[in-house]
Amino acid sequence: MLEPLFPVLHGAGIVLSPVQQEMLAHYARLLYAWNTRMNLTNVPQEDAWRTHFADSLLPLTHAELFPQGARLIDVGTGAGLPGLPLAIARPDMQVVLLDALKKRCTFLTEVCTTLNLPNVTVMHARAEDAAHGALRAGCDLALARAVAQLRVLAEYLLPFARVGGRVLCWKGPAAKDEADQAQNALRTLGGQLERIIPIPVPDTEHQLVVIQKRRPTPGTYPRTAGTPVKKPL
Repeated sequence: MLEPLFPVLHGAGIVLSPVQQEMLAHYARLLYAWNTRMNLTNVPQEDAWRTHFADSLLPLTHAELFPQGARLIDVGTGAGLPGLPLAIARPDMQVVLLDALKKRCTFLTEVCTTLNLPNVTVMHARAEDAAHGALRAGCDLALARAVAQLRVLAEYLLPFARVGGRVLCWKGPAAKDEADQAQNALRTLGGQLERIIPIPVPDTEHQLVVIQKRRPTPGTYPRTAGTPVKKPL
């Protein structure tokens, strides 16, 4: 299923060991096996290498975004993307997978147990609640892929990032428009747009929005569950 992935990664300078390649392949097999019982992805198996795995891993070419030993949180991780591929490729990083749906967390826990991933923690919670807990301002990186519009994501993610850390959002061709619309949210929450980077996934227009955490997020954010979506900043 993932055979086309590894030459693409290698060509981008991302070299994975045979063990890491097999771990990614095993994860993909588990993903599609569980997908027959619950809704984890609507991407066909033949496209998974590109849409899910290349998309998750190609940002690693920007090494400055992923410091050695970084602590990161993947908010609204769903099936574990991009957090699990990143945890497999970079075992030095500590990865928290956060999702509000219990059955997804059950799947993620099974994957972590099966693949023996001691650098991954699965957390069952809503972002609006978890961001007022122990992880607030405690992560070097806060990530999200295909979760919500950027001005909503900013309220979910920036509270988790430490000052000096970053927020990374996986987006499509509308990334710049979303970034423009999110300027008020970023200012309010202590963030600043750093850059928008094309992700060179074959035959796609995927982009990574990079936001710097410049100031502490005011304690009133994120607002109560559901409010960021209903009333974006």
